[in-house]
Amino acid sequence: MAEHIAEVADVEATPGDRRAANRRKTREGTVVSSAMDKTVVVSVVERVRHTRYAKTMQRTKRLYAHDEQNEARQGDRVRVQETRPLSKLKRWRVVEIVERAR
Repeated sequence: MAEHIAEVADVEATPGDRRAANRRKTREGTVVSSAMDKTVVVSVVERVRHTRYAKTMQRTKRLYAHDEQNEARQGDRVRVQETRPLSKLKRWRVVEIVERAR
């Protein structure tokens, strides 16, 4: 056990490793509203396991995301990435449209 701890302590973090640990979060969700200018509301469904009952539950978050070209439409599946605060509620931006609504 002590040998393993010594091995881990010898490893130093390089600047590239630190950058990889600080990567921005990305989420994938469905556009539920695109009525605003350069802003879309994205619904992200997260499946989590209940701590006591171990049942899988769905949690939904609504994220306000910046869409510079107003390309995303309601029903589109989009990938969003965390960014600096752009307004009171906007903290995400649309990276790509994964799938268009049918």
